[in-house]
Amino acid sequence: MIIRKIRSEDNSTIEAIIRNCLIEFGGNRAGLAWEDESLSRLSDYYNHEGRAYWVAFDESGKMLGGCGIAEFGFPEDKICELQKMYLITEARGTGTAAELLQTALLFAKQHYKACYLETLQNMQAANRFYVKHGFQLLDAPLAGSDHFACDAWYIREFNE
Repeated sequence: MIIRKIRSEDNSTIEAIIRNCLIEFGGNRAGLAWEDESLSRLSDYYNHEGRAYWVAFDESGKMLGGCGIAEFGFPEDKICELQKMYLITEARGTGTAAELLQTALLFAKQHYKACYLETLQNMQAANRFYVKHGFQLLDAPLAGSDHFACDAWYIREFNE
């Protein structure tokens, strides 16, 4: 498997992966990533200080999925958000997500003191995955989210 930062030529493929996953889990609606203006141009959105997006490919060059890190809330809070972590069906349960997450968290620790994420409760495997990787379930979202339809929120503090 190869993991690298997103390039402009990856935009349409990762957008299709994200949209297909959202449809699969009923996330093709308002208040979720489905409506994010940046979805068709993720390489531009993540091309800023403190942001990055990674895509994973198998040995044949097929894109398996991706995930991103971007700032969240007020700059002085030094909190980032794990964003748009989606994989094609056949890549789930293969370790791809763990490698993408490790890559993202290594980056996040260099810029932030905590990592927040929002998801849907019906994405049960994803929820178990986040807990397994040190994220703590929150009772409510952090202030400042655009994704009002999410119903599961997690945070992971980085210990110095």
